[in-house]
Amino acid sequence: MRRALALLLLLWLSPAHAAEPLIADLTSHLVAITTGFTGADVVLFGATDGPGDVIVVVRGPNREAVVRRKSRVAGVWMNTRQVTFVAVPSYYAVYSTRPLDDIMPAATRARQDIGLANLRLDAVDKDRSPQEIADFRAALIRERRQEALYADAVGGFNFFSGELFHLALGFPANVPTGNYTVQIFLVRDGRVVGGQTSPLYISQAGVDAEVNDFARRRALVYGVIAVVGAALAGWLSSLPFRHA
Repeated sequence: MRRALALLLLLWLSPAHAAEPLIADLTSHLVAITTGFTGADVVLFGATDGPGDVIVVVRGPNREAVVRRKSRVAGVWMNTRQVTFVAVPSYYAVYSTRPLDDIMPAATRARQDIGLANLRLDAVDKDRSPQEIADFRAALIRERRQEALYADAVGGFNFFSGELFHLALGFPANVPTGNYTVQIFLVRDGRVVGGQTSPLYISQAGVDAEVNDFARRRALVYGVIAVVGAALAGWLSSLPFRHA
């Protein structure tokens, strides 16, 4: 860690970055998911040109999300209503040195898409009322929070010499794969005075990655193999009982 901080300090003092109010980088831009993956931490190092609050926004790839509501029909629980949202971040986390309300006005956070309340979740079901869409939106965020895929945390920053800092970005075992962006904001008096975006890629590695790649490229062949394998496994498991 000391070597990383020393390198960051040298970069900060170099003429190329002398005029920058904020510089930051990740210790790794790749998270490899292997067999037995239980989650991972990626450390973000940064430096500022003076006091200020820091906000970090981690966003995963956008995907479609369907939220369903169950109702009791004739004594059976069934899916009776649903809303489909497009361009939904598969992962979204916010880290801040202080509560967001204390750092910048709500209007500024809305413009920058900072905070769970400012996620732009567009519904394709236009026949739903605004209140119903808001209810389904809240349910989607609540579910993602329970799955540890959405989060907002205050603190966790470690500052050195007042201007150097580092922050551990934690990713759960069920983190989706794909291209991520890590946005870092330096805020003073409610205004963003410095910003930077770093890429992060989360992918499967090893045998799991090879199997998934084969399944995607040769879907029909993979399906036949899966069916034959399941049938063979069932036949083998029945052999001991045939001689009983």
